[in-house]
Amino acid sequence: MVSKKGGDKPTVIKKYANRRLYDTGRSSYVTLDDLCQMVKEGYDFVVYDAKSGDDLTRSVLTQIIVEQESKGGQNLLPTNFLRQLIGFYGDNMGKFVPNYLEQAFNEFTQKQGQFREQLNKSFGGIFPMSSFEEMSKQNMALFEQTMKAFSNFSIPGKKSEKETEKDEE
Repeated sequence: MVSKKGGDKPTVIKKYANRRLYDTGRSSYVTLDDLCQMVKEGYDFVVYDAKSGDDLTRSVLTQIIVEQESKGGQNLLPTNFLRQLIGFYGDNMGKFVPNYLEQAFNEFTQKQGQFREQLNKSFGGIFPMSSFEEMSKQNMALFEQTMKAFSNFSIPGKKSEKETEKDEE
């Protein structure tokens, strides 16, 4: 069956040339929606190309994100963030982005847990939205500071804000 994070080994998913995904732990075909649900439930898996054995996990996880973003309702990745992220590909500062994002999300997850605890404690009382808003503002301020620090380094082919302002005048 499927292993939870921290388990012995992740479930192996094989991706075939016809784009079908096969869960070797359950001996059945799965969809991207199934894999999305597995992630939400904390199950760990890896995806390999059935023919070559190449690790396709990052690619499949990215496909899941693209599908989730294209569904109506909730978009977690603002357009400006995506543009900034794309700007780091091929840039010397790009090597710092994965570590920063991982740390930022770990911090956000911890704050999310604190918010949920406070919500449970206050469930009978006033909804503690102000606490959540404050945590969100702190996280956004940290993120904006970091992105500004990264933007001080030039991205090849990208004009700085000052250069853009001069061009507009």
